[in-house]
Amino acid sequence: MSNVANARINTFGSKPPKADSVSPDDPILEIPLSEFQHVLEDLVSVYNQIAESLRDAGIIRGKELARLTEDHVRALKAEKSPTTKLLLINAYVRQLLTKIREALKSRPAEGGKVVQVCTKIAARAIQIVDYIKTIAQDSPRKEIALDSGQARILFQGADGEPVSRKETIRAMKRAEVLWPALKCGHRPNDGRQTTRLTARVDELKESPHRDTWQRSIGSLSVRCL
Repeated sequence: MSNVANARINTFGSKPPKADSVSPDDPILEIPLSEFQHVLEDLVSVYNQIAESLRDAGIIRGKELARLTEDHVRALKAEKSPTTKLLLINAYVRQLLTKIREALKSRPAEGGKVVQVCTKIAARAIQIVDYIKTIAQDSPRKEIALDSGQARILFQGADGEPVSRKETIRAMKRAEVLWPALKCGHRPNDGRQTTRLTARVDELKESPHRDTWQRSIGSLSVRCL
């Protein structure tokens, strides 16, 4: 178990000498600039994936993350040395990882209950599911539809904050995953391709996934970030 707890990648070979003790006889590594550029691009991809995970998990708000990323991009563009760019990206990745570590340390525990950190996207998806479930109970219609404009009004009525079209669509797609009886697509004959959720009322009432989802949510203590 100690090996698992201390699992990490070891350095490759012996550690290089310090800068002030470099010998003139030390071998020189030559690498084509194009290959080095690929290394930088891979690191940037890692940075972007971590940043997206932080945003989706609600650890960093979108505006805060945008400002942070803009500062990082500005510093990278100002730097001419490829090696320094590499070191900067590594430093920025470590900065994001620190935020993940801090978020995990602050995760609450409530008397043995399983605590699920619920992102705003997931919370809004749950809100959509609850809303559609309510209107489907006594609806005389055979089909129910909810477009992105209506969903934005629904969200704004809940917390008073304006919700972007992009975040609304993400919540609608998540609602489709939570309740497969819902189908997320575009409104027909609409040049703007407005996103909407549709479902047959009979399928909503008979969908076995709804009960499974309700039980799983009911057994969790949910904290929205």
